[in-house]
Amino acid sequence: MIKNITAILGVLAAVTSLSLADSAPEASAQDTKKMVQNNFVETAQKGIKLSGYVDAGYAYNFTGQGNQSNVGARFGSDTAQRGDFNLYAVKIALEKALTSENKAQAGFRTDVMIGEDASYFINRTAQGVSNTNNNSNSLFLEQAYVSIRAPVGNGWDFKVGKFASILGYEVMERPANMNTTFGLLFNVMPLYYTGVLSSYKFDDYLDGKLGVVNGSNSDNNTTTNPDGGDGCAVLAALNVTAPGGNANWSNNFQYSSGNDNNTSVSSTDTSMSTQAASSTNLGDVSAYTLIYNTWGNWAPKFADDKLLFAFNALLGNTSGSSSTVGNINSTWYGAGAYAKYQFNDWFSLCSRGEYLGSNNSLATGNNGAASTPSGTTPTTYATGESNWEYTITAGFNVIDNLLIRAEYRLDWGSSIYNNANATTNSDGPAHYAGAEVVYSF
Repeated sequence: MIKNITAILGVLAAVTSLSLADSAPEASAQDTKKMVQNNFVETAQKGIKLSGYVDAGYAYNFTGQGNQSNVGARFGSDTAQRGDFNLYAVKIALEKALTSENKAQAGFRTDVMIGEDASYFINRTAQGVSNTNNNSNSLFLEQAYVSIRAPVGNGWDFKVGKFASILGYEVMERPANMNTTFGLLFNVMPLYYTGVLSSYKFDDYLDGKLGVVNGSNSDNNTTTNPDGGDGCAVLAALNVTAPGGNANWSNNFQYSSGNDNNTSVSSTDTSMSTQAASSTNLGDVSAYTLIYNTWGNWAPKFADDKLLFAFNALLGNTSGSSSTVGNINSTWYGAGAYAKYQFNDWFSLCSRGEYLGSNNSLATGNNGAASTPSGTTPTTYATGESNWEYTITAGFNVIDNLLIRAEYRLDWGSSIYNNANATTNSDGPAHYAGAEVVYSF
């Protein structure tokens, strides 16, 4: 019986073997291997790095009523009323950086943010902010560009696509800044551009940037001119590094041929014109914008890298005309000072003080009341705004890649927030307390 079964199995094996041989493709096993090698998605390609962080926290504003905190000088995610847990951002960055070799080469970088910060980076208008506006499901494409190096001189680098602003000391990544909350000057700085940016390092002490973009905070033309012309902005920067490498001074310029897109204020804010006294849409705007920003930092050698000082200053102007409010002439200016001391490997203390002023509300977006009769709608400040803030932040690096920070902030100035009855504005003070937990990878 067993012999018969064995014989039958042998016959079936022979038939099967013959059948497979007849139907097999002409390509050999070696050819198949070549096909597999040439058709695949590389998941661990040399030189491509994945990085990012998860940033969450708790914020408490002591001003406002209900869901409204209305601290107009602060970035949207920092204005949630009373106690609020926040998923600030989940950031993922994928990059193939250029090497240090001075040869023709290319790379790329893509940065994506998901969270409440992403919601406000898309449109950071501070007016009417409430807890219900904080959407942690928002997706924001911070950067996506191709990087190219031309072997000219010391190496001429280019970014083509969407990239972060060259202006300002603070950046969109909270964990990279000294403080948890964003400063006054950050909230009026350009955030990102779409265009071309070139950079060249002359030597170890001097490097520069030059670029042409659509304009700040927009993927499209910067212009709002009534003739519908093609608007653009020109960027330039010059950076000086001290011989010892412990100090840096950066000078940055932006000129926009049209009215630049300032997402920190409402599109219907008319306080940009001294002729405006009511909330009316600006209509077509024919204007230009000029911004100068300078910042620097210094780590004294006598402090053994434990002490860091920094400053940040800004001067901006928009001039032109509007079809509804007439002449536009808005100037804003400000300065900030930073200090950080690293007591030991796990504890640091950071401090920031800032001033932001303007001749009207174009940049700040604080629609303050000079004099408001009871029960009437507040009018805008026709001339001048001045805002201040002071922040102190304690940082704890208790575990590798884990940062915990606790912060107190005080804001005061021209109509810094709405009173509880929402019919008059207050010059403050406006208090803030918060905590943040960041894991980076």
